[in-house]
Amino acid sequence: MAIYKPSELLAFLESLGISPKRALSQNFLIDRNILHKIVKTAEISPGDLSLEIGPGPGSLTEELLNAGAHVIAVEKDHVLAHALQRLNPAAGSLEIYNDDILLFPVEEICRAKMASGKKAKVIANLPYHLTTPIITMLVPMRHLFSHLIFMVQDEVAMRYVAKPDTSDYSSFTLFLNFYTNPHYAFQVSRSCFYPSPKVNSAIIVLELKEPPKVSDEEKFFQLTRKAFHQRRKMLRSSLKELYSPDKVEAALDEVGLNRLARPGELSLEQFIAFFERLQIIVIDA
Repeated sequence: MAIYKPSELLAFLESLGISPKRALSQNFLIDRNILHKIVKTAEISPGDLSLEIGPGPGSLTEELLNAGAHVIAVEKDHVLAHALQRLNPAAGSLEIYNDDILLFPVEEICRAKMASGKKAKVIANLPYHLTTPIITMLVPMRHLFSHLIFMVQDEVAMRYVAKPDTSDYSSFTLFLNFYTNPHYAFQVSRSCFYPSPKVNSAIIVLELKEPPKVSDEEKFFQLTRKAFHQRRKMLRSSLKELYSPDKVEAALDEVGLNRLARPGELSLEQFIAFFERLQIIVIDA
């Protein structure tokens, strides 16, 4: 069954007695060209292990299987999860779990399936309201995954790849650049989905990498989040709840940055240098 065709998708959903659930952000792809582009972008080859989040009716799942991937599909909707069984070939290259990805034992299941240490790839059309928590959970898992290939809102994708001194640049941009090399692959029109969402989407590729060294990751990200919470203010003002303005200015001076700098002006490398110098100044005070 060609689930990517609107008429066949509607007939399939009707046979199951269901319709797309807004609460689960269910917008299903109905463009086979986009399905092909996703698999090509993910560079799926026979034997690859793919974790697919929210496969829904299974149109992308089928493309992954056709490309030779072993697919671990995690679907929260129990009706759709059960319906995916129709795609399971005799070789058993599809494993289906009816679960919430935020509660799913990703580490346990994926590690058990990794062949000869080859890392898996994550592919997902992410629920818009869960994009940030899912990505935050997965990007530190470089020991399991080589790439994360996500469908997200187009405007969100632009924030992920934003550069300093742009309005889209944010603390989450820094977070992603800390753990990954983010790449904007291509836009996906809202017309490629049923039901059609209100906004366009995009495919974003996150290549996981060894993160840079910082003395305290938790404190570092606390600083960047606090800085961007008031992004229009200078760092000496936006960080005053964490560090005194004179220490912030001293740290900026000592790493060669303008003491009037605002958070959007600093690259990841500059933020790290500033943070590390600030920690030394605080300890020596």
